[in-house]
Amino acid sequence: MTISKPLVFIIILIGLVGCTKEPALKVYSLNTPAVSAVYGNTYKNKSIKITYPQSLKDRVSQKMNFSYSSIDSGNYQNSEWSNNMRKLLQGTFVEVLDESRLFKVVLSDTSTVKEDYRLESNIFAFQHRIRGEHSDAIVSIQFNLINTETGNLVKSKRFSYAEATPTTDAKGYVSATNKIMIKLGDDLLKWIK
Repeated sequence: MTISKPLVFIIILIGLVGCTKEPALKVYSLNTPAVSAVYGNTYKNKSIKITYPQSLKDRVSQKMNFSYSSIDSGNYQNSEWSNNMRKLLQGTFVEVLDESRLFKVVLSDTSTVKEDYRLESNIFAFQHRIRGEHSDAIVSIQFNLINTETGNLVKSKRFSYAEATPTTDAKGYVSATNKIMIKLGDDLLKWIK
């Protein structure tokens, strides 16, 4: 019994395609920290607009960044954020402030409504730092609260965190980053209040 050449070709092609299949892309997101309403504050009848975070040092995109040293860094190939990290952060800040009830209304920068205050943020670091068998999620963000009526800076503060990851892979990085976001949400509310 002879096998036809087209059949052999199809079998080989199927075998090659099956062997060269890339691992599935894993997509992760940030968990929005649960916050309680804050009562008796000075902003309860004011509005605030959360601007799109700017990145000053690290590349911030949908790709997950890691570094093995201060000069050796890259992106995970099979894991990424569910959206551009700056959009995820902006959405998280909007949700945290909205749920806190610190302000009468919390707006994103796409809104055309005139706001009383504006919260600007500058990302200095947002990455997975791996050093041998140890790794940390690193987040460093500066916030500026602006009175839009006067254009004056009300206050400014930089929050920096390093949280050990349970594993040195992307999943461990996301777990530690979500722990940081809980701390950042809490610290942001205390600072604004």
